[in-house]
Amino acid sequence: MLFCPGMTNSSPMPQIVLVTNIKAPQERVYDLSRSIDLHKVSMLKTQETAVAGRTSGLIGMGESVTWRAKHFGFFQTLSVKITSFEMPDRFVDEMTKGIFAGFRHEHSFAFSDGQTVMTDNFDYQAPLGLLGKLANFLFLKSYMTRLLDERNAIVKEFAETDRWKEVLPI
Repeated sequence: MLFCPGMTNSSPMPQIVLVTNIKAPQERVYDLSRSIDLHKVSMLKTQETAVAGRTSGLIGMGESVTWRAKHFGFFQTLSVKITSFEMPDRFVDEMTKGIFAGFRHEHSFAFSDGQTVMTDNFDYQAPLGLLGKLANFLFLKSYMTRLLDERNAIVKEFAETDRWKEVLPI
Protein backbone atom coordinates (compact mmCIF):
# COMPACT_ATOMS: atom_id res chain seq x y z
CA MET A 1 0.00 0.00 0.00
CA LEU A 2 1.28 3.46 -0.90
CA PHE A 3 0.94 6.56 1.21
CA CYS A 4 1.64 10.23 0.68
CA PRO A 5 2.73 12.72 3.31
CA GLY A 6 -0.15 13.70 5.56
CA MET A 7 -2.06 10.47 5.04
CA THR A 8 -3.06 8.22 7.89
CA ASN A 9 -2.65 4.45 7.73
CA SER A 10 -6.43 4.12 7.55
CA SER A 11 -6.78 6.09 4.32
CA PRO A 12 -5.28 4.19 1.38
CA MET A 13 -5.25 6.00 -1.95
CA PRO A 14 -7.58 5.02 -4.77
CA GLN A 15 -5.70 3.54 -7.70
CA ILE A 16 -6.09 3.72 -11.46
CA VAL A 17 -4.21 1.14 -13.53
CA LEU A 18 -4.11 1.48 -17.32
CA VAL A 19 -2.30 -0.73 -19.83
CA THR A 20 -1.66 0.58 -23.35
CA ASN A 21 -0.09 -1.50 -26.13
CA ILE A 22 1.97 0.60 -28.54
CA LYS A 23 3.62 -0.62 -31.74
CA ALA A 24 6.83 1.35 -31.28
CA PRO A 25 10.26 0.94 -29.66
CA GLN A 26 10.28 1.06 -25.86
CA GLU A 27 12.81 3.91 -25.72
CA ARG A 28 10.59 6.09 -27.93
CA VAL A 29 7.50 5.44 -25.82
CA TYR A 30 9.49 6.09 -22.63
CA ASP A 31 10.75 9.44 -23.92
CA LEU A 32 7.32 10.48 -25.23
CA SER A 33 5.87 9.74 -21.80
CA ARG A 34 8.33 12.09 -20.12
CA SER A 35 8.12 14.79 -22.77
CA ILE A 36 6.84 18.10 -21.40
CA ASP A 37 6.04 19.19 -24.96
CA LEU A 38 3.89 16.13 -25.72
CA HIS A 39 2.13 16.45 -22.39
CA LYS A 40 1.06 19.96 -23.38
CA VAL A 41 -0.29 18.62 -26.70
CA SER A 42 -2.18 15.82 -24.94
CA MET A 43 -3.81 18.23 -22.49
CA LEU A 44 -4.96 20.97 -24.90
CA LYS A 45 -8.57 20.68 -23.74
CA THR A 46 -7.54 21.56 -20.17
CA GLN A 47 -5.31 24.41 -21.43
CA GLU A 48 -2.43 22.82 -19.53
CA THR A 49 0.90 24.58 -19.65
CA ALA A 50 4.19 24.22 -17.80
CA VAL A 51 4.79 27.38 -15.76
CA ALA A 52 7.81 26.52 -13.57
CA GLY A 53 10.65 24.05 -13.29
CA ARG A 54 11.26 22.05 -16.46
CA THR A 55 8.94 23.73 -18.98
CA SER A 56 10.00 21.93 -22.19
CA GLY A 57 12.00 18.94 -23.36
CA LEU A 58 12.43 15.68 -21.46
CA ILE A 59 12.04 15.63 -17.70
CA GLY A 60 14.53 13.52 -15.75
CA MET A 61 15.46 12.29 -12.29
CA GLY A 62 15.09 14.89 -9.55
CA GLU A 63 13.50 17.45 -11.87
CA SER A 64 10.19 19.15 -11.19
CA VAL A 65 7.50 20.78 -13.28
CA THR A 66 4.59 22.96 -12.23
CA TRP A 67 1.50 22.70 -14.43
CA ARG A 68 -1.34 25.18 -14.73
CA ALA A 69 -4.57 23.76 -16.14
CA LYS A 70 -8.31 24.22 -16.12
CA HIS A 71 -10.25 21.42 -14.44
CA PHE A 72 -13.90 21.59 -13.42
CA GLY A 73 -14.06 25.21 -14.61
CA PHE A 74 -11.19 26.48 -12.43
CA PHE A 75 -7.52 27.08 -13.15
CA GLN A 76 -5.31 25.09 -10.79
CA THR A 77 -1.60 24.53 -10.36
CA LEU A 78 0.08 21.21 -9.64
CA SER A 79 3.77 20.58 -9.04
CA VAL A 80 5.35 17.15 -9.50
CA LYS A 81 8.85 15.81 -9.08
CA ILE A 82 10.49 12.78 -10.70
CA THR A 83 11.40 10.58 -7.72
CA SER A 84 12.48 7.40 -9.53
CA PHE A 85 14.06 7.04 -12.96
CA GLU A 86 15.12 3.73 -14.52
CA MET A 87 15.55 4.37 -18.23
CA PRO A 88 13.85 2.92 -20.33
CA ASP A 89 11.79 0.74 -17.99
CA ARG A 90 10.17 2.98 -15.39
CA PHE A 91 9.84 6.42 -13.87
CA VAL A 92 7.73 7.87 -11.08
CA ASP A 93 6.36 11.37 -10.60
CA GLU A 94 4.91 12.48 -7.29
CA MET A 95 2.91 15.55 -6.40
CA THR A 96 4.78 18.06 -4.26
CA LYS A 97 2.09 20.75 -4.32
CA GLY A 98 -1.45 20.89 -5.62
CA ILE A 99 -5.12 20.31 -5.00
CA PHE A 100 -4.84 16.57 -4.34
CA ALA A 101 -4.04 15.44 -0.83
CA GLY A 102 -1.34 13.44 -2.62
CA PHE A 103 -0.54 11.36 -5.66
CA ARG A 104 2.08 9.04 -7.09
CA HIS A 105 2.15 8.12 -10.80
CA GLU A 106 4.33 5.18 -11.81
CA HIS A 107 4.99 4.76 -15.54
CA SER A 108 6.31 1.29 -16.54
CA PHE A 109 7.41 0.05 -19.95
CA ALA A 110 8.22 -3.41 -21.30
CA PHE A 111 8.82 -4.60 -24.86
CA SER A 112 7.01 -7.81 -25.79
CA ASP A 113 5.92 -9.36 -29.09
CA GLY A 114 7.01 -6.37 -31.17
CA GLN A 115 5.27 -3.73 -29.08
CA THR A 116 5.76 -1.67 -25.97
CA VAL A 117 3.41 -2.36 -23.10
CA MET A 118 2.98 0.91 -21.21
CA THR A 119 1.44 0.61 -17.74
CA ASP A 120 0.26 3.53 -15.64
CA ASN A 121 -0.28 3.06 -11.90
CA PHE A 122 -1.85 6.28 -10.63
CA ASP A 123 -2.39 6.33 -6.86
CA TYR A 124 -4.04 9.42 -5.46
CA GLN A 125 -5.91 10.84 -2.52
CA ALA A 126 -8.68 13.33 -3.19
CA PRO A 127 -8.65 16.59 -1.25
CA LEU A 128 -11.26 17.71 1.29
CA GLY A 129 -11.60 14.59 3.44
CA LEU A 130 -15.07 13.04 3.32
CA LEU A 131 -16.23 15.49 0.66
CA GLY A 132 -13.27 14.43 -1.48
CA LYS A 133 -14.11 10.74 -0.98
CA LEU A 134 -17.66 11.44 -2.14
CA ALA A 135 -16.34 13.41 -5.16
CA ASN A 136 -14.03 10.50 -5.97
CA PHE A 137 -16.95 8.07 -5.89
CA LEU A 138 -19.23 10.32 -7.95
CA PHE A 139 -16.88 11.65 -10.64
CA LEU A 140 -13.19 12.16 -9.81
CA LYS A 141 -11.93 8.63 -10.50
CA SER A 142 -13.77 8.45 -13.85
CA TYR A 143 -12.54 11.95 -14.76
CA MET A 144 -8.92 11.06 -13.96
CA THR A 145 -9.19 7.72 -15.80
CA ARG A 146 -10.55 9.49 -18.90
CA LEU A 147 -7.78 12.12 -18.71
CA LEU A 148 -5.06 9.45 -18.50
CA ASP A 149 -6.69 7.42 -21.30
CA GLU A 150 -6.75 10.48 -23.55
CA ARG A 151 -3.12 11.24 -22.76
CA ASN A 152 -2.11 7.65 -23.51
CA ALA A 153 -3.95 7.77 -26.84
CA ILE A 154 -1.80 10.78 -27.82
CA VAL A 155 1.40 9.00 -26.72
CA LYS A 156 0.32 6.00 -28.83
CA GLU A 157 -0.54 8.17 -31.86
CA PHE A 158 2.81 9.99 -31.77
CA ALA A 159 4.83 6.82 -31.08
CA GLU A 160 3.25 4.78 -33.89
CA THR A 161 3.63 7.52 -36.54
CA ASP A 162 6.32 9.99 -37.51
CA ARG A 163 4.71 12.59 -35.25
CA TRP A 164 7.18 11.66 -32.47
CA LYS A 165 9.72 13.72 -34.42
CA GLU A 166 7.67 16.84 -33.57
CA VAL A 167 8.48 16.57 -29.85
CA LEU A 168 11.60 14.40 -29.49
CA PRO A 169 15.16 15.22 -30.53
CA ILE A 170 16.27 13.06 -33.45
